[in-house]
Amino acid sequence: MARIAGIDLPKTKRAQIALTYIYGIGRTTATKICEKVQIADDRRVQDLTEDEVSRLREEIEKSGLQVEGDLRRVDGLSVKRLIEINCYRGQRHRRGLPTRGQRTKTNARTRRGRKRGTVAGKKIAPSKG
Repeated sequence: MARIAGIDLPKTKRAQIALTYIYGIGRTTATKICEKVQIADDRRVQDLTEDEVSRLREEIEKSGLQVEGDLRRVDGLSVKRLIEINCYRGQRHRRGLPTRGQRTKTNARTRRGRKRGTVAGKKIAPSKG
């Protein structure tokens, strides 16, 4: 079991793809790390030796990348700062709406949550008169 930055990498995936399971490492960064450590593209995580796993771990630490807990903390603090200073993006975060200008009349279900239908029995009775 390869464990890097507190994450158990999936055994059956290729090493490049498995590195992307670490928060803060994408495809490009994972490819560069594998090239530096000289791990072939087709190597699976289960085929890596302990030495190769430790070299991967050292390369991630040495490169100065913020990954996992540190990066999540920085992201959370930046969102809190936006909310505190009450800027437009902060207001959108507070309300749970998209912050980057997307339309919300029909889309944005991920941010807004499940669609709630109209409430039954709310019809206004005609006035007698």
